Amino acid sequence: MRLPKRSFFALIGVLSGTLLWAQQGPEAKDETWKKNYRATATKFNDLVDTRLDVKFDYDKSYMYGKAWVTLKPHFYPTDSLSLDAKGMEIHKIAIVKEGKTEPLKYDYDGMVLKIHLDKTYKYTDKYTVFIDYTSKPNELKVQGSAAISDAKGLYFINPKGEEKNKPTQIWTQGETEASSAWFPTIDKPNQKSTEDITMTVPAKYVTLSNGKLISQKINGDGTRTDHWKMDLPHAPYLFFMGVGDYTIVKDSYKGKEVSYYVEKEYGPVARRIFGNTQEMIAFYSRITGVDYPWNKYAQIVGRDYVSGAMENTTSTLHGESAQQDARELTDGNGWEDVIAHELFHQWFGDLVTTESWSNITLNESFADYSETLWNEYKYGKDAGDAVNASGLQSYLQQPDNAEKDLVRFYYSDKEDVFDQVSYPKGGRILNMLRNYVGDSAFFKSLNLYLTTNKFKSAEAQNLRLAFEEVTGQDLNWYWNQWYYGSGHPKLTIDYVYDDAAKTVQVIINQTQETGKIFKLPMAIDIYNGAAKERHKIWVQDKTDTFTFSYSNRPDLVNVDGDKVLLGTKQDNKTLDNYIHQYKYAGLYVDRREAIDYCARNQDDPRSLDLLKAALKDRYYRLRNYTLSKLDLKKDAVKTAFEPMIAEMAAHDPSRVVKATAIEMLETYHNVSYKSLFAKAAMDSSYTVSGNALEALSSVDSAAALSLAKKFVKMPAKGKLVASISSILIKSGDESSFDMITDNYEKMPLGQEKFMFTMSYANLVSKVKNTAQVKRGVDLIVKLREAIPQAYRNQTDGVINNALTGIAKKKEEAGLKEQADYIKSKLPAGM
Repeated sequence: MRLPKRSFFALIGVLSGTLLWAQQGPEAKDETWKKNYRATATKFNDLVDTRLDVKFDYDKSYMYGKAWVTLKPHFYPTDSLSLDAKGMEIHKIAIVKEGKTEPLKYDYDGMVLKIHLDKTYKYTDKYTVFIDYTSKPNELKVQGSAAISDAKGLYFINPKGEEKNKPTQIWTQGETEASSAWFPTIDKPNQKSTEDITMTVPAKYVTLSNGKLISQKINGDGTRTDHWKMDLPHAPYLFFMGVGDYTIVKDSYKGKEVSYYVEKEYGPVARRIFGNTQEMIAFYSRITGVDYPWNKYAQIVGRDYVSGAMENTTSTLHGESAQQDARELTDGNGWEDVIAHELFHQWFGDLVTTESWSNITLNESFADYSETLWNEYKYGKDAGDAVNASGLQSYLQQPDNAEKDLVRFYYSDKEDVFDQVSYPKGGRILNMLRNYVGDSAFFKSLNLYLTTNKFKSAEAQNLRLAFEEVTGQDLNWYWNQWYYGSGHPKLTIDYVYDDAAKTVQVIINQTQETGKIFKLPMAIDIYNGAAKERHKIWVQDKTDTFTFSYSNRPDLVNVDGDKVLLGTKQDNKTLDNYIHQYKYAGLYVDRREAIDYCARNQDDPRSLDLLKAALKDRYYRLRNYTLSKLDLKKDAVKTAFEPMIAEMAAHDPSRVVKATAIEMLETYHNVSYKSLFAKAAMDSSYTVSGNALEALSSVDSAAALSLAKKFVKMPAKGKLVASISSILIKSGDESSFDMITDNYEKMPLGQEKFMFTMSYANLVSKVKNTAQVKRGVDLIVKLREAIPQAYRNQTDGVINNALTGIAKKKEEAGLKEQADYIKSKLPAGM
């Protein structure tokens, strides 16, 4: 599963420049979980096969199901069976014998079925239990997490067609243990089952499930029954159903169907979104030495999805942000890393599955790292290193992450392990391991792990054993430090040159306050000009001193020469060192570190020279990063860099960089750039066009307003929507309310929509039409309720204060009905 692109919510705390809520005081925390060891689920019975026959009631959002679950005792004889079955209405339970059913007694508490079998079964015996039931997902109250906003398993999207501009869909989300909300099962990751599903749906819709579509039968009542079969075992949380009005675009890999289920308007660009999938499958098959193990691979997009994406076996579900139109894609495919992430799960998570949520690193750390691997292969070393560095920063920016083990046997709720430790930290741990053992041994070890444990569940020690078998090394130290430990090193690095003795001392101090000392194999590279001499060393004490001889004083001593360290560094190099590092060390992180140093020293002309060079860096992300680091509040910097920024705004080959340059050029308020802004406003990139429109507004508001009125009648998304709306709102033109509101409603849940809500609330406060005000308020409230629960304690304050501000203005204007309506949408006491 890919974490949703929504973690920004925790960072947003101001609206119109004013702090909108105070931090809550410390609350007493329940920490009893710290004593509750989370063992792998005990196996009393093993799933063997699951056969389902389901029909959907769109009016009630019910699913009528029949299940035939085949099991066998794991080892010990048993006369009972416990199945997870959340919030169901149970109609009948029976044992199946020779095609006939005999009723069984059972107890049911609304969550777990305790079935009394007809006899005692041995581990050599298989038996099949039949269950007739109704799933009522909307009546099930369960909590989600930062990764999954809720966990009711089965989702009816716009089932009655009451919401315009939203299709009617059904999709399922099983991870962690929500599949048991739509079919009875042993809902644990250490169970595996083959699967057979028949779905009866309105004939106008298509369906998707795990495995292959075996048959389709047209019924006489306007429905169709589709039969899907999965003949290889996989975990219950990976079972999937999708139903809706989709265009199916088909490719293939070695004769296996590779398909993309998208809403009809995205059919023409489906291959631009998902078209690298075949190449990804081939790449992952090659590096793991395990050819894609399943009989098809489909990807489907679901509206109102509760996470980022989910790796259901053979049938990945993506959130609606995956659907990008041709203009969005000019900025690059913003969903490509997610596509790569979910695909790699077909090996790590689906073929071999974590045996417990404590070991989720075996699924998610690999999927996270696959984004680095894919980018490195497809787009080059800089691209892979950039993804790797971004992952490291994602982990480091939340200090409490350092308190959590990667393999976590103690947690409050199983959902808690889907975090920046299991994902990006785990990915960086794999990156260091790859660097330590070498590429050949790394990928050979992955092959051994996959082939040894295929169609089984595993724990982190299984991965260690595979690496030890291949490398011949005892790697307990690495697993104990990184998998079963927490935190990261914080290094201070100093250099002492002795030209008389012709030596340099490299002094590395571990300054983390946890008392834990890390063992770190790394490279130190010594440069004279372009010539590099590498020394492999081990950092393993609180203070380590390494002495190297030289004939000529080195231009650079570069600690962590491969830039793979999972940790922080205070690297006390000089500006001359960093200038040399940018030019000769050459890795993405080498160059970025030099940019960071110079960005902190923008009063030094040599720093500015390096930043100018970085604006011409070969990699667009570093050009963009350098732009973001320029301090244009300094007159000397602003003057010196204006020509370069203008050139990049007009001609940089990357639209991402071009958009940033235009945004920065706006701050000059120079009317001579009017034609540049006007031309860029017509760019096919929404981001370039949106930034240019706002920049044009800063030098010619009338021209910008004219364009905004033209653009509002055309399809638009992303930054352009926000820019158009902001300009229209500033103009005081209430006649555009409906068009702005339509665009606001269509914006996917994300940072842009949240930030635009600030301007949108201002528009709603000015509108006098009561129906329009209510519609606007309802949409703001809908956004509030759609944000994942993990972020609501921060975002609710922002949104509720915005609504309070609207209500206050309505009261001042004597619009009591509108004010009362808004207040009815606020929590009690506000």
